[in-house]
Formats: sequence, C-alpha cells, structure tokens
Amino acid sequence: MGTEDMTEVKKPQSVFKNPEFQQKFRPISVSGKKRTWRSLKQVLAQEKSLPWPAEFVHYSSINAPPSFRPAKKYSDISGLQARYTDPQTKLYYATAEEFATVRSLPMDITAGYLALRGASSIVG
Repeated sequence: MGTEDMTEVKKPQSVFKNPEFQQKFRPISVSGKKRTWRSLKQVLAQEKSLPWPAEFVHYSSINAPPSFRPAKKYSDISGLQARYTDPQTKLYYATAEEFATVRSLPMDITAGYLALRGASSIVG
C-alpha cells in the first residue's frame, strides 16, 4: 500500500441526502429582503378592496354551520377548563381550591366576573 491509495479514499455520502437539494420555502426576494407574513386581518382587508365575482369563494365569504358540540366552559378564576359551576354565584371553577375562592368573593366582584364573561343573569 502506497500513499497514492490513501488519497483516493472518498467520504461515504449519505443515502438520504440529495446534493442537488435547494430550499424552496421562504425564498428571499431579488431585492434581498425577506418576505413578510401578513395577518388574517390584512388579508381580509385586501380581499374586500378587490372586485370579486359574486360566486367566488374567499376568506370573508366562507360561512360555517353552527357546531353541534356544546361550548367549552373556562374557569372564571384561573382560565383552566372548568367542569363545575357554583350554584350560588353562577361562576365556573375547575378545582376545590377555586371553589373556596369563589365562595369567599364579595358580591360586587362576583358580579364583575359575570359581567366580564357576558353572563345574562347577575347574582341576586
């Protein structure tokens, strides 16, 4: 074995890597600036300003039927998913500790929580 044999040793190429691969998502424009993402509000505003045919479907024209599932309830104290409702104050709570907190709240704070949630019946 001479030194000539050692220089010809090639690095093994991985089977799963493609040497011609070019990253195609998030391309940088010709001017060198990165493409900025638009929010849904911006997309809707742009769609409303364009003249669309009546039968064309776009974001602001999509209507969904009402859900058959009941709406999820979240605790008025912690924001966790609530499984329980206090019958006295009508506040939602998730744990026993929150129940103790709900019962210890004064009526004006309880009314404030219900108003924030948009509950129709204020404690009386």
